[in-house]
Order: sequence, then C-alpha cells, then structure tokens
Amino acid sequence: MGQTPDVFRAEYMLMPENRAGVETSRIKLLANVPIAVRGKRDFIVLGSEYNRYNFEVPDTLFPNAGDLRKLHVIDINFAYVYKISEEWRMVGVVTPRWSSNFVKELQEDDFNINYTVGAYQDKKDIEKPFRLVLGISYNSNSPVQVPLPVLYYEKRFHPSWSYILGVPKTGMKYFTPKGHFFQTELFLDGYYVNIQNNILLSNNILSTDVSYTALLLTLGYQYKITKDMSVYLVGGYSLFQNGALRDDDRRDIFTLNDSAGLYFRTGFRIGI
Repeated sequence: MGQTPDVFRAEYMLMPENRAGVETSRIKLLANVPIAVRGKRDFIVLGSEYNRYNFEVPDTLFPNAGDLRKLHVIDINFAYVYKISEEWRMVGVVTPRWSSNFVKELQEDDFNINYTVGAYQDKKDIEKPFRLVLGISYNSNSPVQVPLPVLYYEKRFHPSWSYILGVPKTGMKYFTPKGHFFQTELFLDGYYVNIQNNILLSNNILSTDVSYTALLLTLGYQYKITKDMSVYLVGGYSLFQNGALRDDDRRDIFTLNDSAGLYFRTGFRIGI
C-alpha cells in the first residue's frame, strides 16, 4: 500500500533477551511482480511475503512452551492498481494468509483473508516531492475486529530532509549527496498466530493463539547501491511490547513478554 513498494526484500530482525528472559528474531522474505494492463495505465501486482519468528521463552512457563519456538506467517498478495487521474490511483489488495506454529499438518484455523483498499498520490518531479497514501485495512485474525486506518504521508521539504507522518509509522529522513541516508522511525509492529496444539494453562484455561504487539523507536542507515537497490541497518528500542497467549475469544489470558528491550534489523531491498 505504498509504504513498502518493494520488488524484493530479504531481512533479519533481532530483539535480544530482555529482563523477561525472552529473545525474538525474524527472517522476512518478500517479492512482488507488477504486471501492466489497460495499455500500462493500470497494474496487477502478484506478491508473496514470508515471516518466520523464532520466539525463545523459558521452558518452565507452561507445558509445550517449545511449540512456540518457531512461528510462521505466509501471505499471498493480489493487488490491483487503478489509475483515476494523472495524480491519483486506487489500490485494492486481497491477502490470503497462513499463520501458525505448524507443528502438525495444515488446519482450518491457520488460514484467514485480509483486505486493504485505498488511494495514493505520488508527486516526484516537483520542488518538494511527496507521497500520500490513504486507506483502510481489515485483518481478520487481529484481536481488534474492525477495519483500521492506513495513513502515510512523506514530503521532501528540504533537499536533505523529509518527514513521514502516518499510521502505523512516523519518522524523518536525512539524505546525503552520495546515496546514503539516515532515518528515525516510531512505528507499531506485531503478529497474530494460531497455535495448532492448544496450550492448557495451570488455571485450566485453553490458549488457542499467540499475539505480539510492539511500539518501536529506531534509528537507521541505508545506502543506495543503485537507484532502486539498497542495503540498510536499523537499531532501536521497544517503548512498549506485549506478547500474550489468547483464548478462542481473542482475550489476553497469559503474558509472555511485556518488558522493553533492544531492537536490530538489517536487510537488502529492491524498490520501485
């Protein structure tokens, strides 16, 4: 939806062990293929994203804690970009998703479908270039069962500076003449994953899902190898985080991790 217009991305994230004794890492692989239609006025975008989370929690917390060590989220994206005018384009995205710890074969609860619709405006050849994205997104396995806003506004207000205002991301960028730039961001991150072997807690409550939400403040560096190809390194701190087991009604029933900690991310991307 304009916030991550990547053709390809490979990324590694690490949140080292914090005071709660929990360490989290993630491997992300993403690819998108745009296909021009209607005389190159519109585009169909076919894509996929894979995230594997390694979630290290103490074995003494509850039985079957080891079932949470590897969590998987697989997205298949089908998007259509429709040209309204020279300035505006509409975007619709349908995302089938499989999110599970996959300790058994595929189950019905591993699957859900997410939807996003919106519009964007991208002006590059002006004195102060900007990109504006407005939309709503519905995640069918989120604890919050309502459509959520998507807002992204980035403006190059100075030859060396731009700012980003939005939900779930806000920040600033500083550009150098030789293809380097620095970026600070405040953003939300998280996941919601089905537990195939439901976990029975000591109070006889059954957990069917695991979720994680974090508010992160980061400082990053990116180097453009070419116009569209770059590498990056990001470091920061989680101002807030909550990893929790949830029951079948999506209620938070057991806290896995609510301690702040360090955050690192590095990767390679090809943008458009």
